[in-house]
Amino acid sequence: MRRDQRGSSDYWDGWVKYKEDHIPRMWLVLKEEGGDLNYRPQYAFEIVKNYLEQILRRYSRGDAVVDLPHYFSGLLDAWETAENLGENVWSDDVQYTRHSWSVNLDHYVRCFWLTGLALVMNIPDEQWVRLLTLMGNEGEDALLDKIISSRQVGRRVGDKLCYPKVYRKLLEVTESPVDRRSEMLYDFVDGWFASLKDAGAPSFPRSFRTPYWWVFCDNEKVGMNGAYFGCWCIEAVVVAKVFDIDDRLCLSHPSYPGDLLQDGRSPSYPDSAIPSIAERPVTPSSPQPPKSLFSRFLGKL
Repeated sequence: MRRDQRGSSDYWDGWVKYKEDHIPRMWLVLKEEGGDLNYRPQYAFEIVKNYLEQILRRYSRGDAVVDLPHYFSGLLDAWETAENLGENVWSDDVQYTRHSWSVNLDHYVRCFWLTGLALVMNIPDEQWVRLLTLMGNEGEDALLDKIISSRQVGRRVGDKLCYPKVYRKLLEVTESPVDRRSEMLYDFVDGWFASLKDAGAPSFPRSFRTPYWWVFCDNEKVGMNGAYFGCWCIEAVVVAKVFDIDDRLCLSHPSYPGDLLQDGRSPSYPDSAIPSIAERPVTPSSPQPPKSLFSRFLGKL
C-alpha cells in the first residue's frame, strides 16, 4: 500500500514505470554524438535529479526500503559525468552558483536529502566518499556539516546556518536536552514545508527563494501531472538517526518518512479511486536534450 496519501496506485505505478524506462534512455541520449555541447553537462545532471526523485517516488508508492539504495550507483555516475563535462563549459561564476550551498537553496536541500538517504540506508564507504567529494562545501553549514561528521570523522563544521528560516529549529533539536528532542523534532516536521517558502535570501530572484519541487506539493493541479514524487522531510529522519531520537511522535505526520529508519512503522493507505486524467502517466517518448542552455537561473539546477 501507498505511504503517500496523495495519488492512486495507478498514479504511482505508472510514473515509477515511466521513469524506470526514461532514465536509461537519457543515458543513451547523453552518449550520442552531436547536440549542444554546452547543455550536455546539465543534461547529465538532469539524470541525477531523476534518480533522486525516483527513490522518493518509489518510497511514496510503498516499495520496500531495502530496494532503494541501488539507485545511488547510477546517481553518482551521472553526477561525476556532469562535473567532468562541465569543467570546460561552466564559467567560474556558474560553477559557484551551481555548487555553493549558501547561494543555491535547491542544491543545499538536495545535498541534505542525499546525505540523509546515504546515512539511513548505510550506503557503502566507496559511494559515501564519492558523494562527499561531489557535495563539497565542508565547513559551510552548522547543521549539515554536523550531520555529515557523524560518518566523516574530523569534518570541519560550519559556525552558521545557510538557511536559518528553515533549519534553526532542527539545529536546536540537536543541541537540546535529550528529554525534549522528540517533541521538538515533531514541531520542526510540522512547520518544515511552510518554512521552505521564500527561504532563500532576498538577493535571490523571487522564483528561486523556494525549492523547485515545493509547488508540486502545494498545488495538486501542477504536481499530479507526474511532477509530484512525494513531500518527505528527509532532514528530520536523518537527525533522528544520527542523534538517536525517539521519533514515534513523528510517525503519523504525513511528511515524516519514518520507514526509512525501520520499514513498516509509517501509516500506509489502500488504493484510491481511478486516477484523474492529470494523474495518468504520459506515453513514454525518447528524451531529447534541449538545443540551448537552460533558461532558468542556475540555482534551480
